[in-house]
Amino acid sequence: MIKIIPYILVVSSTILFTIFSLDSEKQITELEQQIHLQDLHCDSTNKYIDSLLLEIDTLLQETEVWDQHITYNNTQLLSAIIHIESSGRDSAYHKGEDAVGCLQIRRCMVDDVNRILIRQKSDIHFTYDDRWLRTKSIEMFEVYCKHYKLTTAEEIARCWNGGPRGINNPSTVQYWVKVEKKIEEEYALR
Repeated sequence: MIKIIPYILVVSSTILFTIFSLDSEKQITELEQQIHLQDLHCDSTNKYIDSLLLEIDTLLQETEVWDQHITYNNTQLLSAIIHIESSGRDSAYHKGEDAVGCLQIRRCMVDDVNRILIRQKSDIHFTYDDRWLRTKSIEMFEVYCKHYKLTTAEEIARCWNGGPRGINNPSTVQYWVKVEKKIEEEYALR
């Protein structure tokens, strides 16, 4: 019997070790699942934060535009024009007109703005690629509107659509109607 006791001890310790090991593995698996769930929660929180930061960045870009000494103070006008031109997309492209970006700027507009800046002896110069950048597009918009002394919302919209004498062009009336309607929609939402 004394010879069996070591075997019983070995077997019982093996059984106990196996039981504790299985329990430990179960605890490890549960902890790994908790960590995975926390990682998922962190990922979704980070995505939410990223989307909020994107919204904040967009709002800052819009307000930054109007802090650049634009004489008219109607952010809704610019937002409406951007919506009409590109549905707010910086990547918008109209192949037939080679109109690019959020304000659908054509090469001739970039050339006109650069001509204006040269006459003003400005160091600023825009490239055709700048049309893809919202801030650069809005800067060109500002140069254009200031140079042609566009002051009313209707003048700005119709001349943006039809050139410096767009206010006199009957074909720009419908564009102004669209812009005005978008402004009214935006105002109603606030």
